[in-house]
Amino acid sequence: MPRRIVIHAGFHKTGTSSVQQVLRTNRPLLKPWMRSLLKGAMTDLTHAARGYSTWRDPLTLVKFSRRFEALISEHANMPRRTLCLSAEELAGHLPGRDTVADYSAAPALALEMARIASQVHPRAELVFFYSTRAPDPWLRSAYWEHVKSSSLTLDWDDFSAAYADAADLDRMVDDIASALPHEVRRNRLEDSATLDAGPATPVLDLCGVPRDVLGTLALPAPANEQQDKAVLLDLLAANRNYPDRDARHNAKRAILKAAQEDNR
Repeated sequence: MPRRIVIHAGFHKTGTSSVQQVLRTNRPLLKPWMRSLLKGAMTDLTHAARGYSTWRDPLTLVKFSRRFEALISEHANMPRRTLCLSAEELAGHLPGRDTVADYSAAPALALEMARIASQVHPRAELVFFYSTRAPDPWLRSAYWEHVKSSSLTLDWDDFSAAYADAADLDRMVDDIASALPHEVRRNRLEDSATLDAGPATPVLDLCGVPRDVLGTLALPAPANEQQDKAVLLDLLAANRNYPDRDARHNAKRAILKAAQEDNR
């Protein structure tokens, strides 16, 4: 079984994509210390996590639990290394999607992962890690992510008023920590962005990667950088002007393509 299991389970818009790019790009170099499972390896699991955050029904939670058990049961023969799972969807949907108002599903999801990990790998040390961010920049990033990737039509003032409570990520980590009998760690994006491996540094530390190795890692360009505000306003206008899904998708794709060409 793994020496340690690190579950990086959130949150969206806190540098998680950058963490996953570092883990993916440097897999061969990191192999002596860790094995990473990223979103592409757990699509069924994260689908169930998002579903539970929407419906909060026992059946979907059972589905999530069974899929998590199947996933970590596949990784038993690594006694000297850390098994690291990194996917922000393990905390559920990004608040503002469908009827999801906040991350209040995250404690129940974490508790199920803790219960199952302790059963499947009882001698492995278990640590949960959550990337966080200051409330206002997180809320603005979440808003524009919804504008870009969904059909959101709310203006900023209405969105920020509706989801202000969801932006207190540190309070949510406190709630998760109070629900779990295991160590729960956190780090704000503002504090980790300038470290040797950027937002991936706290995760790699938990996985036992030596600090002198961090300086040798290939660091990809920052992931999911926010578009120019004029582009984002055009995307918001498309959400409002095209009720048909296909027409809206085509209009937004054209806006993003034009912006990409302008930046060349």
